[in-house]
Amino acid sequence: MNYQLLKEVLELMEAFEADHPASGHAHLTIIDFKNWMVRNHNPVDDEVPDWEGKEKGRGLDSVISTFILHMNRYAKSYSKSAILGSEFSSQEDFIYLINLKAFGEMSKTELIRKNVHDKPAGIQIINRLIAQGWVEQTDSSTDRRKKVLKITEEGLQTLESQMGKIRKASTIVSGDLSTKEKLQLIKLLTRLNDFHHQIYTQNVDTSKLLDTAYQKINSN
Repeated sequence: MNYQLLKEVLELMEAFEADHPASGHAHLTIIDFKNWMVRNHNPVDDEVPDWEGKEKGRGLDSVISTFILHMNRYAKSYSKSAILGSEFSSQEDFIYLINLKAFGEMSKTELIRKNVHDKPAGIQIINRLIAQGWVEQTDSSTDRRKKVLKITEEGLQTLESQMGKIRKASTIVSGDLSTKEKLQLIKLLTRLNDFHHQIYTQNVDTSKLLDTAYQKINSN
């Protein structure tokens, strides 16, 4: 028996119980202990990575911004390959269709906002999808005064015919990250997306956008 390991486990148990004097040790469970371990003894990689230009003073924000920009370009190149030879003109075509399939009917404005597009660009994509017969505009089922977009049967069939390659492109974008690393990345990207989405939904004028976003960072 590894008595040193057993001793270390017992010391952890003692520390765990010491942190819960008021709860009554009899009511503590292995789940409580696991959660406590994650909060207090989860190893963190504190090693600072190297990056291009670091020795010349290039900062963290510049590196992150560049990598996000590059990832967008990589993703677009895989998407372009996925729709090669299909009826789709761009990756935005199938992304708009996927959103309509997943979330159901919505207005033009809602669909454009969900894809974080400028209105002129979004309208152009929507008009193209309608012209193709993949999307139709109808009266809302909940509010007859409102016009909404919905994916057609032809749109569903066209999307499904290409979904194999689209899923493959999505898988490639995640690279060789493990499931755990993907979950960690999703957590960080969700937080980053929430930050920017709050600013995006304010419809801040372009001339004031930079200062407004920068003020939000400093207010946190």
